[in-house]
This record gives sequence, structure tokens and C-alpha cells, in this order.
Amino acid sequence: MEENLIICEENYFSQENEMKYCGSSQIKSFMDCEAKTLAKIKGEYKEENTTALLVGSYVDAAVSQTLDIFKAKHPEILKKDGSLKSEYVKADYILNRIEKDELFMKYISGDHQTIMLGEINSVPIKIKIDSYFPNKCIVDLKCVKSFESIWNDKTKMKENFVDYWKYTLQGALYQEIVRQNTGKKLPFFIAAVTKETEPDLALLAIPDEELEKQLLIIHEILPHIRNLKEGLILPKRCEKCDYCKMTKKLDCIIDYRDL
Repeated sequence: MEENLIICEENYFSQENEMKYCGSSQIKSFMDCEAKTLAKIKGEYKEENTTALLVGSYVDAAVSQTLDIFKAKHPEILKKDGSLKSEYVKADYILNRIEKDELFMKYISGDHQTIMLGEINSVPIKIKIDSYFPNKCIVDLKCVKSFESIWNDKTKMKENFVDYWKYTLQGALYQEIVRQNTGKKLPFFIAAVTKETEPDLALLAIPDEELEKQLLIIHEILPHIRNLKEGLILPKRCEKCDYCKMTKKLDCIIDYRDL
């Protein structure tokens, strides 16, 4: 596609491209809180980078051989002498663990940070694949707290961490856009490593039937997201995230038992 020339690593998350295109992170964010996500896209709100997020991003950057760029963009991870702060030494330990596993390294050694564009339900889509093997498979690298199940307040039950973080939805989006660009439906895998004292490793296959279910969800939600971006409807507030707390306006007194 000629449009691929428009988007590169440097401007992938620019305000202009975030408004024009939907990506997996944006879709998942809209599903969590519409008000916060729209404010972020418009430049009205910026989330702070947490240490946990930066550790994962550090590992991603190292694997994709863009660590120097990452360090330049995030000087907060370095001491005055240029060495890593203690919190990020853990990221180097995780990398050393990854490099010792031959099979794991094989799956994350594809074409790094491959950008593709497409369209679903007349909504422009952008994706950036961690490890892409043309005509073979799609691999996404995930650095997570642990492989333990996570409690979901919405469903009132524990969920597999892959489901909780909506990685299956991300896989469905990647698979569909790759299909649009290449004509081939490729399998989607997650190469996962934990941030535990001793990092655990796993290569996870996501079945096509699960990806197909998630693609239906994407088809359903995209028109709603387009209407939010175009200002045709007002975004809903989750009233739980930091953005909603920051912009909350009291309009009544409530019984303390209703908290």
C-alpha cells in the first residue's frame, strides 16, 4: 500500500495518526474507558509511564535492536553516570534469560516492528508486529508480571492473563490486517516472559477459532469508535481510571454504603 510511507516508527503514535487510525492498543483502551482514550488522542491527557510498563518496553526495544533510541526517549531510566537505575537492571536480567532459550529466540527473530495498514468496517487500521515471519506466522512479544490468572472486576472471575489483557483481540487484528496485505491467514503466537525474580518463559499458540471470535468483536466496536472520534456521540466514563478521578465533578451527596 502506498499509504505505508506515511507511517513509520517515529510517528506511529503521533496525535494525527492516532486520530486517523485505530490500533490494537487504542481499541483495548476504548473498551476500558472511552473518555480517557479520547482525551489522550486529542492531547488533553497524558498517562504517566509506570516502571512496569517501561521495563516491558525496554525488553521490546532490546529485542527489536532499537535500545539506543529507547534510552534517548526515556532518560528517566538512567542514572547520572549513564548506567541503568536498579529497577531496570531487571530488564537486562530478563533479556539474558531470553537469550539462553534457543526456541524462544527463534520465534522473536523475525522482521521486527513491521508496520502494516488496512481497513475494517471502513475504519483505517494500523498494526506494528514485534516479530513477523512472511508467509509463516505472526509473533507478539509480551513481558508480563506472571502467568497467574488475574481477577477481572467486570466479569467477577479470574481470567487467563492472555484474555485479561485482550491479547487475543490484538492477535485477531494482526491476523486480519496481514491477510489484507498478503492474502494469507497466518497463525498468531505470543512469546511471553515474566518479570518474576526468576523469569518464566512460554510460547503460546492462539487458536484461529478464538481469533475469529475476537475479530467479530472488533467489527462490532469499530463503528462506535469512529463515531466517538468524529464527535457524533459522547464518550462514556468508567469513573475508575485516573483520568475520570481527575476530571470528576460532584453533583450530589451519596450514602456511604453505596460506595
